[in-house]
Amino acid sequence: MNIGGSGAAATMGAAYGSGTLSNKRIALFICAVAIFLGSLSGGEVVKTIGSGIVPTSILKTDVVVIVLAAATISLFAANVLGIPLSTSEITVGAVVGAGIAYQSLYVGKLLWIVSFWLITPLAAFSLAFFISKWLKGKTLKQNKWIGFLLIIAGFFEAFSAGMNNVANAVGPLVGAGLLSVKYGIIFGGLFVALGAVLLGSRVLETNGKKITTFSQLEGCIISGIGATLVIVSSLFGLPVPLTQITTSAIIGIGTTKNGFSIWQKQIVIQVLKVWVVSPIFALAVSYSLIKLLLHSDIYTAIAIVSVCFATLGTISLKKTITEERRSFHEHGGGI
Repeated sequence: MNIGGSGAAATMGAAYGSGTLSNKRIALFICAVAIFLGSLSGGEVVKTIGSGIVPTSILKTDVVVIVLAAATISLFAANVLGIPLSTSEITVGAVVGAGIAYQSLYVGKLLWIVSFWLITPLAAFSLAFFISKWLKGKTLKQNKWIGFLLIIAGFFEAFSAGMNNVANAVGPLVGAGLLSVKYGIIFGGLFVALGAVLLGSRVLETNGKKITTFSQLEGCIISGIGATLVIVSSLFGLPVPLTQITTSAIIGIGTTKNGFSIWQKQIVIQVLKVWVVSPIFALAVSYSLIKLLLHSDIYTAIAIVSVCFATLGTISLKKTITEERRSFHEHGGGI
């Protein structure tokens, strides 16, 4: 459900932000339907999460519970903040934490996956930037078909989310033998879709309206790029960061229109920080819980958790100071 809440903005954010779908609930409902249908084609990514990062021998029931708990805690925190977060990074980070705890990790496969965490957002940004640059200055007639095309593009982007992201929830369960791939994608798809409807409102608002404004045609570019990159990655069983891909495309278009000053916007800075910290945080939580609950190593667990919360506290403090400074200047240096 948290995956649905986090992924909703990355799929229908363009249609909502451009005004094509002004009703937030309708946007989230369309997103939910497409996610469920996409989940039925996500078997290859399920296999990667379930057995491609760590040996299935360490994915016992208690370890899987801890992995999913670590991912859930991280995703829930991001949803409360309204930050579009990559569920793939969170889940892979939690699985890697378990692998480190048991000193058993497929490093080569992990590095291959992480490389695509960098390649796909960069590709999304570059494609959006250059396509938007090419269209800039050209007179293009906007008509009702552009809006319809945008909704279709958003639907396929949501489809790609189901195809790629449902595996993040059920992959560890399949790896532990608690669910088959078939039933995993069905039940996972249902609850991810439900999460999009119930938890996706704030993240949809962030991606749709808080980063930059864009037209319906630009929305088609954003959703089209996101859907294409994620569907292709899913066919090869690669868990990729859909939210990063879509947000990078949005920033690419914003850079064309407003220059690189968009990178100084507080919401963009906050998103970038959370992207960097979140997989490390999920890894640390997973590792610490295994050390505490399964290995009875309380001192290591306390040390790791303390470092994590100190890091999060520092980021939160910097954000508060920045907001206070902005408020101070907006009021002319007075109260």
